[in-house]
Amino acid sequence: MRDPESAVPVPPEGRRSLDLRADCASCFGLCCVALPFRASADFPVDKDAGQPCTNLQADYSCGIHARLREDGYSGCTVYDCFGAGQQVSQHTFGGQDWRRSPKTARQMFDVFPVMRQLHELLRYVTEALELPDARPVHRGLRRALDDTHRLTLGTAESLAELDMAAHRQGVNALLLRASELVRAAAVPGRRKNHRGADLMGARLGGADLRGASLRGAYLIAADLSGADLRTADLIGADLRDARLHGADLTGCLFLTQPQLTAARGSDTTRIPQGLTRPAHW
Repeated sequence: MRDPESAVPVPPEGRRSLDLRADCASCFGLCCVALPFRASADFPVDKDAGQPCTNLQADYSCGIHARLREDGYSGCTVYDCFGAGQQVSQHTFGGQDWRRSPKTARQMFDVFPVMRQLHELLRYVTEALELPDARPVHRGLRRALDDTHRLTLGTAESLAELDMAAHRQGVNALLLRASELVRAAAVPGRRKNHRGADLMGARLGGADLRGASLRGAYLIAADLSGADLRTADLIGADLRDARLHGADLTGCLFLTQPQLTAARGSDTTRIPQGLTRPAHW
């Protein structure tokens, strides 16, 4: 395992190639074991952290992957580890299988959520570095990217001891500034601020939300049909069952595939480049 202190910064040409897409074939089913879930609209049964899902196969594949929604596991369809699973499996633990090396199991399951948060930050910072209007904070973002990437190369022990809240706070300050710069350039003047707002079930059909801050907003089952969300900041927004039919999401900030997949939309929904229209729309 590589010493994180000796890691070199991520070269500019390599920033786009950071391994931030889940590769389940290179993972030991960590999201299916390490994470808990409770019987709800997203899952049909309870499962404790560290307990393998009953659908996890011997080869770490999912036995019901093709019918997750039909069998009540819609929560699985909107989860993304951003590549943390294979990083923990193949790098942090050097390919050790928790089933064949049970002594590593608890530590591996504890490290996985930490790595997932680091990879999520890498995904956001990478996006921010591609925004020309955020150039005033690109230097700080590059430093944050290098620091975060360096942490992902650490030992299991260093990851377990990481003050994730403090690290996230520092990176988030840069992401917030990048968001403000981009939104101000796109929509000068006063912009709507719904940061952290409870908008569950809100009727926002056709709303002009260009450049709005919807960071961490609860938009569960909200009607956003036909809404203009261009350059809106959607980092951490809960879009479960939100109606996006005919909405314009092009150019919105920090929207992830899991958020999009959790929502409801149609072929008239305009989505950002790099994201895929969910199959169930």
